[in-house]
Amino acid sequence: MDIAAKIAELGLELPKPAAPVAAYVPVVEHGGLLYVSGQLPFRDGQVVTGRLGEDVDVAGGQDAAQRVALMLVAQIGQALGGDWSRVARIIKLGVFVNSTPGFTDQAKVANGASDLFEALFGDAGRHARAAVGVAVLPLGAAVEADAIVAVRPA
Repeated sequence: MDIAAKIAELGLELPKPAAPVAAYVPVVEHGGLLYVSGQLPFRDGQVVTGRLGEDVDVAGGQDAAQRVALMLVAQIGQALGGDWSRVARIIKLGVFVNSTPGFTDQAKVANGASDLFEALFGDAGRHARAAVGVAVLPLGAAVEADAIVAVRPA
């Protein structure tokens, strides 16, 4: 499974996995699962910030969600030593959208992440998901996401 090639075919670039900004580890592998900590979207090395329904539209939110999915993929790749064949299934995504009280398109925003996982991993990329609107995210990020991934033994 050449995820890097698929990312390049989509005209995207896999970012360097971000270091934690607080007291946690990016990924924990336990019992055949990877638990990936909440990740933020980056563009040109900077966190993509803003609030949906205020200064970011749905398309901008979808782009931020795609970028956060790329960061999740980068963390997964680092945790697996680049062995993408170990990914059995993306089990669940939690997508948190920095949004105003009147904004109700969190699910549309989260599709930016979901669509990328399906494009990269095929049926194994289809997952359960929560898309939740929140009042604020770390560093003012527009979107944050975490993941649970089933993996094969090394």
